[in-house]
Amino acid sequence: MKQSVRHYLQVADLDRETLLSLLDRAMELKRMQKEGKMYTPASGKVLGMLFEKASTRTRVSFEAAMFRLGGNVSFMARRDLQLDRGEPLKDTARVLSRYLDCLVVRTFGQSVVEELARWSDIPVINGLTDSHHPCQILSDVMTVMEAKGRDLSGLKVAWVGDGNNMAQSWIQAAAKLGFPLYLACPKGYEPDDEILSRARSEAGFPIEVMEDPVAAVKDADVINTDVWASMGQEEEAEERKKVFMPFQVNDALLKHAKPDCIVLHCLPAHRGEEITEEVLEGPHSVAWDQAENKMHIHKAVLEWAMRLRD
Repeated sequence: MKQSVRHYLQVADLDRETLLSLLDRAMELKRMQKEGKMYTPASGKVLGMLFEKASTRTRVSFEAAMFRLGGNVSFMARRDLQLDRGEPLKDTARVLSRYLDCLVVRTFGQSVVEELARWSDIPVINGLTDSHHPCQILSDVMTVMEAKGRDLSGLKVAWVGDGNNMAQSWIQAAAKLGFPLYLACPKGYEPDDEILSRARSEAGFPIEVMEDPVAAVKDADVINTDVWASMGQEEEAEERKKVFMPFQVNDALLKHAKPDCIVLHCLPAHRGEEITEEVLEGPHSVAWDQAENKMHIHKAVLEWAMRLRD
């Protein structure tokens, strides 16, 4: 009997056990790489990468992950494909399924990755949409585990800033993995109500949204932030700066968190806006470990999606 295809389109797609197994496997793969152990189960496999949005970390980390697993990569910008001339997504999905072994998609609408997955015979992985960033959240949680231990239930995690795709992936992760999450967002910039309500119905710990960043980070073990204007929101950037300035992660805000708190930022960072130079380059920042961990998480996700260990 044909095995079902393993897609990863949002955190809520996977159960707690699968998420934890991916996190544990990523840490193991990271150790193997640090020890110089060659591991190439993807030899002869080809990963397709269909990107509509610019990328540094997601693109390079997926490429490096696939190469380190022994496979090859075919990078595709939408403008270079027949999609840009009106070819339906379902046609593209069925054709690419005949050429590739897995497809990573970075696009605007969540409906795009869902449509591609619906028509694909190969795994489709969400490399970012306006609604979700499910691989990034795993590298974030991996970084938290490295710094604070595998048991997340005793931690207070804070999000400060826009209720964007990253905030929504954190909300789903809190529900699935079991930790309290406090989000400070300006009025009118909160996460999606449906995503929040579903996560709260499944969560064993509080998932709270508030307008006070001090309350959100009070005694926090983990503080996370992101840019105030995501890709596609450039025209709103100046207005958002005015609205979000009280939500800047700076030394004054960190004084309300635990002394040994860690600060995450998925990058790129706009120093002097959502985070200060002093915090990003300071002793609490784990942003560079976080960026490296994307590659190791991507190795684990690719290995799982393509069933390289089955």
